[in-house]
Amino acid sequence: MKSIPAGEFKARCLALMDNVQNTREPLVITKRGKPVAKLVPADDVSRNFIGRLEGIVRIVGDIERPVVPLESWKVLR
Repeated sequence: MKSIPAGEFKARCLALMDNVQNTREPLVITKRGKPVAKLVPADDVSRNFIGRLEGIVRIVGDIERPVVPLESWKVLR
């Protein structure tokens, strides 16, 4: 991970932000040699809600059929 002094970050802020966005590599900002902040790329918020869990969740079996057979349901009247 790269680091940069705060004074240099202040002078080159916009270019450094573009670089972090393009490379997706975080940047540590230091003051007197000690880390004080980290510039990280923003999360990609353009993902749609539908399909968000693709590759994470796997559907097994029939998702339309009830888990319990309909014959065992008791209807209250």
